[in-house]
Amino acid sequence: MASIDGPRLAPRSGRARQLVVFLHGYGADGNDLIEIGRQWQPWLPDAAFVAPHAPEACGMAPMGRQWFPLTFRDPHERWRGVNHAGPSLDAFLSTELERHDLPASKLALVGFSQGTMMALHVALRRPAPVAAVLGYSGMLVVEEGKGPESLKSQIRSKPPILLVHGDRDDVIPVEALFMTSDALGVAEIPCQWHLSAGVAHGIDAEGLRHGGLFLTQSFGLPYPG
Repeated sequence: MASIDGPRLAPRSGRARQLVVFLHGYGADGNDLIEIGRQWQPWLPDAAFVAPHAPEACGMAPMGRQWFPLTFRDPHERWRGVNHAGPSLDAFLSTELERHDLPASKLALVGFSQGTMMALHVALRRPAPVAAVLGYSGMLVVEEGKGPESLKSQIRSKPPILLVHGDRDDVIPVEALFMTSDALGVAEIPCQWHLSAGVAHGIDAEGLRHGGLFLTQSFGLPYPG
């Protein structure tokens, strides 16, 4: 099982009362997302932020990392990928919670693209629900050939979820948002979504604002004034 780590931002207030873990997309690394934490710090001054680098070098982008390889030719590769990479991420999350002496209810996962696939896969299978899962431009990975009903037998917790997707996404089409939302609904997992108009495979300012407010709400913090 690979060990992972990455850049961090300490809580602005000094002591961590929440933990936000960023999971980057295919071909990027932890540096790609950690700066989002600085934008959210005014709303989450007690949060520690960490963005681990995925465990593998990316075959299509040698300077980047991948949670699992993608050829886009094998319909089973995403399912095998999330299951292969899941244990390393799960162990990392447990270690980080212990580092800050925090329960799972103070953990939020924020993913982008392939990182969203990892966040959804791991969070739903942890025994104690995390505070929130925020997924940008991604999708829920289900076993090929099985419907969303199969998810019911696999999940162990049902954290609140917000999905944000650009309506011009040409990497993971916006239809993936609705397929994911429907599958989560079948499994009786609460899910909100926000569609970013005119946005391709990325995150716009409005998507960041919605995400930050969702985390604030999920941690039970006052609405920012």
